Amino acid sequence: MTLRTNYFELAPKAIQILMDQEDYLSEQFSVSKTITKTMWELVKLRVSQINQCAFCIDLHSTQLLDQGESSERLIGLNAWRDMPLYTDIERAALAWAEHLTAGKSVDDVSYNNAIQVLGEQAFVDLTIAINAINSWNRIAKTFKPEVGSYRS
Repeated sequence: MTLRTNYFELAPKAIQILMDQEDYLSEQFSVSKTITKTMWELVKLRVSQINQCAFCIDLHSTQLLDQGESSERLIGLNAWRDMPLYTDIERAALAWAEHLTAGKSVDDVSYNNAIQVLGEQAFVDLTIAINAINSWNRIAKTFKPEVGSYRS
């Protein structure tokens, strides 16, 4: 399978905005005491699973393994609620990711529960990160970059 259209070449300013957003999130999660870079990758992987984005599932699972994440946690991610492998903060982040990705309305109870566990700064950054991976998933599903092509 080959790239349908080179979206990097045809919309460089738009793609740069997305890349700048990734840089911001990387900086935030490098210093955050709540959301780590590994947790961010877990959220990206879980959202990509929900959206069935093959390219992103491959990318984020590979990155997690390269960061030393266990294969058990990657395999269990699809059933994280029933697996004892995730912390309370990871569970809150994954629940919030699933909530937003499903397009559910954000009621006060869901909002306050997430804020209570994550704190305001991590909650805002996580919400932006969830929006970002959903955007990347939709771009990748539209233009179909070859799975694994980022390795070259």
